[in-house]
Amino acid sequence: MTREQAATAMEQQASACARMAAGLYADLLVRAAADVRAGGPCATVIQGYEGTPADAALSLRLLGGVHALTLTGAAPELARYYPSAGGTYRPTDADACWAAFRDTVAGAPDTLRQWLRRPPQTNEVGRANLLLTGLLYALAELGDLPVRLVELGASGGLNLRADRFRVEADDFGWGPVDSPVRLPDAWRGAVPGWLRDAAGAYPEMTVVERLGCDPDPLDPGDPADALALRAYLWPEHTDRAARLAGALELAGRLPVRVHAAGAADFLAGVDSRPDVLTVIWHSVMRQYVPADEWRRVNAEIDRLAGSGAPVAHVSFEPMENSRFQLRVRLGDRPERLLAEAHPHGLPAWLP
Repeated sequence: MTREQAATAMEQQASACARMAAGLYADLLVRAAADVRAGGPCATVIQGYEGTPADAALSLRLLGGVHALTLTGAAPELARYYPSAGGTYRPTDADACWAAFRDTVAGAPDTLRQWLRRPPQTNEVGRANLLLTGLLYALAELGDLPVRLVELGASGGLNLRADRFRVEADDFGWGPVDSPVRLPDAWRGAVPGWLRDAAGAYPEMTVVERLGCDPDPLDPGDPADALALRAYLWPEHTDRAARLAGALELAGRLPVRVHAAGAADFLAGVDSRPDVLTVIWHSVMRQYVPADEWRRVNAEIDRLAGSGAPVAHVSFEPMENSRFQLRVRLGDRPERLLAEAHPHGLPAWLP
């Protein structure tokens, strides 16, 4: 990828940020793209990394590295504009914020180049809203069974504790009322009747095993990994940061191991059990898996689904129509579309 292509990718990511209520990043990326074209500090830092897989993620890697500097107190002038670091941002601050960002990039090239080597991992806690919806649907259909959670692309494994989260909507609630993770305004419009019924029938569930895999797993208990999870959230999204903080607290009380493995190889070592509901779930990770490997993933899911034991496949992924959809397959039954949602999981709505 040429410098011009890198700048174009930044502009495209800026448009995406603007659509997702991240005006600070949108404004910074427009200016960063111009800086790349002009051979400024941003061009210097990304030199040699322009061909990073998933080119659009190059912008997110750079932003994540700079965000980490603000969160750790290493960029106090820039932190004045980052809500996640106690600052405030208004569109009229765009030029001053950019000047502080540019100075930060110029002053920490080696640190930021280290961040360019790692994939963005947000481990978005809000997506548990859809995963839990799929799990409650599976329990309602397949009966009261202990649950084994198997997550593909689990990152830090935060959503493997989703049964300990609290989901809330109008006249609806599910999960421990004292949970440190709250998912408010979970539904736009009425909560589906079948979900209300399932939540009433299964106010809590017994999770007997939590398994996860990721090619590059993070440990929520490691300060550096926890910083990475915080840094890849967008600074203006303080509600997401609060959910993440709660999930990190919960992770300290409920350890879960995420295996360093690709999805297909990991699933090949998983078997179903006749007396346990095995739930294979994943959220917004499929686009990072090569097509050949995903075909192997599908073959493994087919193997498990056809075993005769209770198995559910719950996926929340972007579709070709650019909609993020919750789809559930129970055993060898046809897959069913249950809901659509904001990419970060809140709110959800009926398709």
